[in-house]
Amino acid sequence: MLKPPPSPAKKKRPKTATRPLVARARRPAKDTPSRPAPGSFITGRHETRYGAIGYKLYTPEGSSRRRMPLVVMLHGCTQTADDFATGTRMNRLADELGFLVLYPEQSQNANFARCWNWHAPENQSRGGGEAGMIAALTRHVMSLCNANRSRIYIAGISAGGAAATIVGAAYPDLYVAVGVHSAVPQGDIRSLRAALAAMQGKGGTIQTAKLPRQLPTIVFHGDKDRVVHPSNASGFLRNLERTSVGPLTLRTLAGRSEGGRDFTRRIYQDRFKTVLLEDWTIHGSGHSWSGGSAMASHTDPAGPDASREMLRFFLARRRAL
Repeated sequence: MLKPPPSPAKKKRPKTATRPLVARARRPAKDTPSRPAPGSFITGRHETRYGAIGYKLYTPEGSSRRRMPLVVMLHGCTQTADDFATGTRMNRLADELGFLVLYPEQSQNANFARCWNWHAPENQSRGGGEAGMIAALTRHVMSLCNANRSRIYIAGISAGGAAATIVGAAYPDLYVAVGVHSAVPQGDIRSLRAALAAMQGKGGTIQTAKLPRQLPTIVFHGDKDRVVHPSNASGFLRNLERTSVGPLTLRTLAGRSEGGRDFTRRIYQDRFKTVLLEDWTIHGSGHSWSGGSAMASHTDPAGPDASREMLRFFLARRRAL
């Protein structure tokens, strides 16, 4: 009786089936491209709501943390982005002065000769066509490279110069200044026939519709150009006079390049001494990028350096944000 009662037997718990461990599926990482390395010249393709567009992008040597200006360069007919980069030597200037260079490239599916279709109405206004594609690509590269949003510029030659004028006018909130080489100004051009007539100096560059405010523009044209008649250069001044408030003052300078080309430089200012237009006439030069490399097409190595002069003009201007 004094013995302690036996301890109650432990009840065995029924075995329960163990659930197999299931690994949680990880969400796939977003495919976000990284900022290109300094000194790189990459090839890309960007899908926009207006269509896909190929491009080349040069990031200059130096620190990858800089917020640099961006220059958009539109090639001419029969050219590629690589050819245009070689001819203008813009990448070399980018290393020297510190800016990004974007070369949109026209598809042969859109134009067999790789011309920008600047004469087609669907490509001449904001929010559509080639103008919309180029602007969307510009914004993509600005975001990718953390570009300086107050210093975005656009330039081009021939069909690319006409397109640069149109894109700059359609997106004045995006671009600060425009560079044009051997091209047609904005006008009442809505067909290929009208474009060819304008290129021959037979009218079509007069704009009868209301013009938007003109961005600061620098223009180069050879007076022996047989592809785009030199008289087209005066259309940029005509459009500026229609949209300017008050009279313009003119300063004319003459000079000779190291390669022996004479040139005349006309500088138009408003009443506040702000330069709104620089017009360079390259005497004896044809349908070629002045001062460009002989290693590429459509260049005139003997002329003054249009690339360097454009950069001087561009980098002196920024938008207040």
